[in-house]
Amino acid sequence: MKKFFLLLCFSSFVIAAFSQKPCSKPEFRQFDFWIGDWEAFGVKGAKAGDSKISVILDSCVILEEWISANAQQGLIYTGKSFNSYNAATKQWQQTWTDNTGNTTEFLRGEGSEGKIVYYADKVTGPKGKSFMRRLTFTKLDNARVRQFGERSDDGGKTWTTEYDLEYRRKSEK
Repeated sequence: MKKFFLLLCFSSFVIAAFSQKPCSKPEFRQFDFWIGDWEAFGVKGAKAGDSKISVILDSCVILEEWISANAQQGLIYTGKSFNSYNAATKQWQQTWTDNTGNTTEFLRGEGSEGKIVYYADKVTGPKGKSFMRRLTFTKLDNARVRQFGERSDDGGKTWTTEYDLEYRRKSEK
């Protein structure tokens, strides 16, 4: 009878532990403001591209699927980013990869209500020179998100803008 009671207690614990999704804590949900279908525009108002943001892997990863609005040098630029909260380091991380063969890993990220800031400490440019990247997502309202990309060539002392996009939520049809 004692073994049966222990087995019952253990089974109840296992069921309770696994019935809650592993990524349901509030820190995992800080980037949910970006989920949806978007059109992205540059600061001068020209459309830069479209982006679909979805939640995958039992709500543990936010997946971005990007496609540029226009061809550059004969290529429609596409890419994907995988965004997740790392519970061990208590930081957000993003891995970006695209159809030009480039990958950027933002291994440090700070999250708060309506804002995520990522840092890639060592990015190697086409000529082999290393630099840093900072990527900031800011919820402007329920229909708009700003994505602001910057670069630093002096270890983070100064930053220059690489791009500044406003994501506008596509209307439901």
